Amino acid sequence: MTPYYTQQIHGPFKTISIGQLDLEEGGVLDDCTLAVATHGQLNAAKDNAILVPTWYSGTSKIMEQVYIGPGRALDPSRYFIIVVNQIGNGLSISPSNAPSRIAGPRFPRVRIGDDVRAQHRLLKEHFGIQRLALVVGGSMGAQQTYEWAVRYPDMVERAAPIAGTACNTEHDFVFTDTLVEAITTDPGFRDGAYADSAEVAAGLRRHAKLWTVMGWSTEFFRGGRHRVLGFENMAAFVDQFMTGYFGPMDPNNLLCMAWKWQRGDVSRHTGGDLAQALGRIKAKTFVMPISHDMFFPPSDCLAEQQLIPGSEFRPLTSIDGHLALFGTDANAVSEVDANLRALLDIPATTGT
Repeated sequence: MTPYYTQQIHGPFKTISIGQLDLEEGGVLDDCTLAVATHGQLNAAKDNAILVPTWYSGTSKIMEQVYIGPGRALDPSRYFIIVVNQIGNGLSISPSNAPSRIAGPRFPRVRIGDDVRAQHRLLKEHFGIQRLALVVGGSMGAQQTYEWAVRYPDMVERAAPIAGTACNTEHDFVFTDTLVEAITTDPGFRDGAYADSAEVAAGLRRHAKLWTVMGWSTEFFRGGRHRVLGFENMAAFVDQFMTGYFGPMDPNNLLCMAWKWQRGDVSRHTGGDLAQALGRIKAKTFVMPISHDMFFPPSDCLAEQQLIPGSEFRPLTSIDGHLALFGTDANAVSEVDANLRALLDIPATTGT
């Protein structure tokens, strides 16, 4: 296992087993372990719980660093905040840490729905939580947020999908293919049978460069934002920031998450009818795309928001694009906080 996925880098978190998880694609995780970070205390009524699922490549640590803290909307003095690392991210059960029988390229296919069913079991059986005050997540975390609101409408009081869609688009699917191919075409990848992620360094660098192209925006670079963040030129930004971020990661973990991301689609619950699926949502929902996001542009998110009863469209403004999720734009982070405060101030109505 790569030393990147450690308590020293991503902790503190606890690893909790939820037992056997039968997967939607037919595979089985005999011992599905979830890496969970909690903040605050669950109250006696168990009605102050907030669930935060993670995004592609991200872990519970970045959610803590960017979105959680005293005086924030996600304030541990008021709420019990549960950050669950998605399956495949290197902390929860993943290709890099699974038993040898299913490790690496043998890891079974996992869908967004599998993550959400696993989280549902965790919350009910381990914490005794029956209702969630809020589910909030960005990117793949937004996909999980939508899945929660559609699959368990009576359990989710409020939902805040940020920079993500309920049904992945064909354009986004194809772009994610290029991220996958950047890794798999590296001769060192060896169909996933590499001994160390360093053997796939060239592929991970190409992967990072593609994220540089699409994760930020043309306005980000034209405005010199990479220099504002402390990098003297584009080459330094790619080498030190982007490759520095993706380079230590396990390629099979990234591929596991990418496959899942491509196929995120709540309309699977309703025979492909997206309007019917989103019409199931009872949670008060704020849809929050990022203005310059090239993965999940506001127009795609608006089309879905209009199908959600009683929802609001709350776009965030940032030329940092999709990767404003990293907290690089303080104004965008403040907008998220303001929206979440407003959402949490709305009285809950689900299950009544």
